[in-house]
Amino acid sequence: MGKLFGTDGIRGIANKELSVDLAMEVAQAAGTVIRERIGHKPRFVIGRDTRLSSSMLESAMAAGLCSVGCDVQLLGVAPTPAVAYLVRELGADAGIMLTASHNPFQDNGIKIISSTGFKLSDEEEEEIEAIIIDNERVPPKAPPEQIGQVTTAFGEVKRYIDYLVSLGEGSFSGLKVALDCANGCASVTAPQIFARLGAECHVLHAKPNGINVNQDCGSTHMEGLQAYVKEHGCDLGLAFDGDADRCLAVDKNGELVDGDVLMAIFALDMKKRGKLKNNGLVVTVMSNLGLFHFAKEQGIATPTTKVGDRYVLKTIMQDGYNLGGEQSGHIIFFDDMTTGDGQLSAIHLMSILAREKKPLDALRRVMTTYPQVLKNVQADDELKASLWELDDLFKELDDRLGERGRVLVRPSGTEPLVRVMVEGADYAQIEEIAGQIAAAIEAKRG
Repeated sequence: MGKLFGTDGIRGIANKELSVDLAMEVAQAAGTVIRERIGHKPRFVIGRDTRLSSSMLESAMAAGLCSVGCDVQLLGVAPTPAVAYLVRELGADAGIMLTASHNPFQDNGIKIISSTGFKLSDEEEEEIEAIIIDNERVPPKAPPEQIGQVTTAFGEVKRYIDYLVSLGEGSFSGLKVALDCANGCASVTAPQIFARLGAECHVLHAKPNGINVNQDCGSTHMEGLQAYVKEHGCDLGLAFDGDADRCLAVDKNGELVDGDVLMAIFALDMKKRGKLKNNGLVVTVMSNLGLFHFAKEQGIATPTTKVGDRYVLKTIMQDGYNLGGEQSGHIIFFDDMTTGDGQLSAIHLMSILAREKKPLDALRRVMTTYPQVLKNVQADDELKASLWELDDLFKELDDRLGERGRVLVRPSGTEPLVRVMVEGADYAQIEEIAGQIAAAIEAKRG
């Protein structure tokens, strides 16, 4: 078995790579590590998304935690940021979220959250991995009188809903919004949140059945929302992913407004109101060149990290920023939340629309988006590790694009893929270059 934790927790096909046995082992190891850190009987909260496998894994993890002497509160279906928020609100010692985010229903994942609402540190993850992979020690089973108990706390998600509603600025009355809940966690929260804030809500894909999460809907499949917004005359559309930590938008013309454009809108608004700390926006290497040009024109710093919200968050915390995120729509408002929150992003966007009295198609013009070609190439760990052998080719193609373009090739931290991104002013040129790179990687695979 290789390394368990990727850039966003543990991921795998449910009942295969991510089995009940593994889930129980992870729970026992995590419970042991947390108990040793705090010196008393821990209490965990567990949230889950709407996948068929999530309740199975929830039961396995609850049993594993109880077996090593941890108490468990089950939150039921809850967005990832809700679990991060409720860990602190409920005074729990740690939290677990069962989700594979934007992945198809066959996949699932385990995210472990500390008592402060942040993901576990690298050191804590390594300690858990050492117990499971290296068999450094066996988690001690609790004696009969110290076995943990499981209780339900399904109503506690309302605390999170109330908190997000409190962050809305002004009334959203008069705004007609289409909400694509991805048949995921937003199904149980978004309709309540935006109706309470006064918006006229058209709710789409909010009938999860266990296998339809992210299926032709949500932030990874925007076409349906784009068509709906135009057909029904909505002011905007908002799409979340399976665990509701991402948000992408659609303007009234059905045009996509991705995470980069949203961050430009947020950064400019916060700068105007004196709320952008250190006058900076933390982004990743995947952000569009247009965002960097926008920031330079506006005098906004753009500290840049590797892909992954944990790296964005680390820079935000270390260097005193309060806004950052990814093109995918995972955006962190650090003054409000310890993690990315799609519904929080949507609230901030609609607050700007209400305050500025401008439509989204006008606000989006703050930046010009450069054409990008994205390709995913199937790759196992061995192929990912050998990508350096193609560095000369990648550099040659990158040099061909000059200052107004670039090549970025990176292994996915959550899927068996190499992601290829080529950006530049000439779409035909970048399409050709992306094809060359993908072909070169596939040739190595044989």
